[in-house]
Amino acid sequence: RYAPHFGMFSNLAGGDRLDEIRFAADQGFTAWEHNGMAGETPEFQDEFARVMDQCGMAMGVFVVSMETAWGPHFVRGAAESREKFLADCRKAVEVAGRVDAKWMTVVPGTRVPNLEMGYQTANVVDQLRAAAEIFETHGLVMVLEPLNPWRDHPDMFLSKIPQAYEVCRAVDSPSCKILFDIYHQQITEGNLIPNMNLAWSEIAYFQIGDNPGRNEPGTGEINYRNVFGHIHAKGFDGIMGMEHGKSKGGAEGDQALLEAYRKADGF
Repeated sequence: RYAPHFGMFSNLAGGDRLDEIRFAADQGFTAWEHNGMAGETPEFQDEFARVMDQCGMAMGVFVVSMETAWGPHFVRGAAESREKFLADCRKAVEVAGRVDAKWMTVVPGTRVPNLEMGYQTANVVDQLRAAAEIFETHGLVMVLEPLNPWRDHPDMFLSKIPQAYEVCRAVDSPSCKILFDIYHQQITEGNLIPNMNLAWSEIAYFQIGDNPGRNEPGTGEINYRNVFGHIHAKGFDGIMGMEHGKSKGGAEGDQALLEAYRKADGF
């Protein structure tokens, strides 16, 4: 199930955001994701959920906490940062209930240069365990997203799939899994299919983007037809978020996006 986001079909669907969902459903998509859902009003969340239900669409990820994602809010083990993140987790539970979401993205902040990585990792694990206790009660899953350090996000704590696997095994909760962003991992370490195989038990969600450019499949170096075919053959039946841009502007770009996915899905 490929999940577009707002802006991907704004030219073909018109200016109304919810009309984009209706358009995507008409094109055969069965899922949608919105990183910024936690920042929307409850009224919009309710209307969004109504349209999603009408269209038979499943909700993909939204980000639990934008604020704690971009600083050392996990690695230091500070009580104030921990409580801020856990408060955001409790709010995310409410949002998930409104929009019928199961998966939520967590980026465990930046690393620091003046504390051994072993201590930083232990602090991250402790904070994620506390969050997992909140999510387990509601049957929700936070997915940890490693981000590439070379092009987009230097100094993040989490950058590689083996590291994310280690953290998830340490947290040891069904509510703490991996978001495998294929774009980020192609930049960070490549070796996409072997890393998927090795970390498979902890992967709950995928995101897509070609490299270079972070646009639709077929515009870069990743053989997405093979990658999608492998994920399908492994039995994955979850959501794959289309967290990328478009290589062309206007309605032409919207149409090129549709054609790219039809081609990449032809495995």
